[in-house]
Amino acid sequence: MSDPLRIALVGSTGLIGGEIMKLAVGREDVRLVAIARREAPLPAGARMEMFVADPTKWGEVFEAIRPTAVICALGTTWKKSGRDEAAFRAVDHDLVIATARAAKAQGVERFVTVSSAGADALSKNRYLRTKGEVERELAAIRFKRLDVLRPGLLKGRRTGDLRAAERIAIMLSPLADMAMQGKYRAYRSIKAELVAKAAMALAMRKAAGRFVHDNDAILRAAASLSLVHLDE
Repeated sequence: MSDPLRIALVGSTGLIGGEIMKLAVGREDVRLVAIARREAPLPAGARMEMFVADPTKWGEVFEAIRPTAVICALGTTWKKSGRDEAAFRAVDHDLVIATARAAKAQGVERFVTVSSAGADALSKNRYLRTKGEVERELAAIRFKRLDVLRPGLLKGRRTGDLRAAERIAIMLSPLADMAMQGKYRAYRSIKAELVAKAAMALAMRKAAGRFVHDNDAILRAAASLSLVHLDE
């Protein structure tokens, strides 16, 4: 039997990170290790570890656990950042890039990151511009394989930070999704659980290259998770 694939998860305390940890339950082909700035409860039955360390020490954690792949689900919100642009950028840009560079320095071959539909380094929207800049800089780091997930509106159980506008958008998403056709399909809502499954499946793929996944591609990757094996 092949050794389990070592995957490091950063951003485990967020919506998608929590769903990824749930996927570790019952899997023997993956050894998932979470890296975080603060402790978070592990799902019942999960065969995984969590390292709590300052982000400046995450490179040392990568060196210790030697993951083949890193899944990055880091991100904050305008509200959590205190509506301060520097604080927002410190997480959504600086910390993501620093994590990627630390991983690359320790020989990590594959990097999977959660971006956003509409990410564009030239966008006038702060959030989309930041995501686009991150994508551009990650490509320059040159991992053997880079997967960028661009989900639309995320649906799932958050812990106390769901804005009123976002709650309304989720409530209306079934109708809005039906109206979004053509190029607007990329902005349809999607369950965080499916994004997590896609991230796990993509982290297990060996083919080299840079891949960008919209909602439809995320759904296909999520559906393939149970079919992925280490010998692919």
